[in-house]
Amino acid sequence: MKKYVAEALGTFVLTFLGCASAMFIGCGEPAGVVGVAIAFGLTVVAMAYTIGGVSGCHINPAITLAVALSGRMSWKDACGYWVGQIIGGIIAGALLMLVAGMVGKDLTGALGSNGIANAGGVGGAFLVEVIATFIFVLVVLGTTDSKIGAGNLAGLAIGLTLVLVHLVCINLTGTSVNPARSIGPALFAGGQALADVWVFIAAPLVGGGLSALCWKYFAPAK
Repeated sequence: MKKYVAEALGTFVLTFLGCASAMFIGCGEPAGVVGVAIAFGLTVVAMAYTIGGVSGCHINPAITLAVALSGRMSWKDACGYWVGQIIGGIIAGALLMLVAGMVGKDLTGALGSNGIANAGGVGGAFLVEVIATFIFVLVVLGTTDSKIGAGNLAGLAIGLTLVLVHLVCINLTGTSVNPARSIGPALFAGGQALADVWVFIAAPLVGGGLSALCWKYFAPAK
């Protein structure tokens, strides 16, 4: 149970701090994009070295799917991780809305939710998220491989990769690559964010699944 709670906590921290940075720093200027990207990446690094020893610090259903497909965890544990991650994201969304209301932030399009408009619609957003998640999760699988991984440096490599992914994708989709991070804010932002959230659930899962298939080719023989 501790590892499920750890996943909920880690996903909460990632969603709250990352999306809060998007809300209050903003992504309209290059400096804002860089700031938000760094916020998401640093949060992953911090959580990796905080709860990594408890749960592995997936804090992302797409990563959990890839790890399960790679045979590194049971599907029972995967389901527990997914429940914890989604709960953590929802709690973060609720607190983001509370904080936004307390400081008088306009909730229209806020809460760091994702969108499809800047990517040219559903097809473009779906493709962007599949590619970005594939790259991100492939790095996760490679750096955490028990035989040829990066060891204690894995958390840093993963966090920096998330920064890179955000730098490219923020102005296209707001960067999800993580269904739990998208579900929480969308539930409370409502409107178009909630209508489009399925893209940011399905696409990262497809990308994560593809990364697992790819890593099977590169992974050392057991």
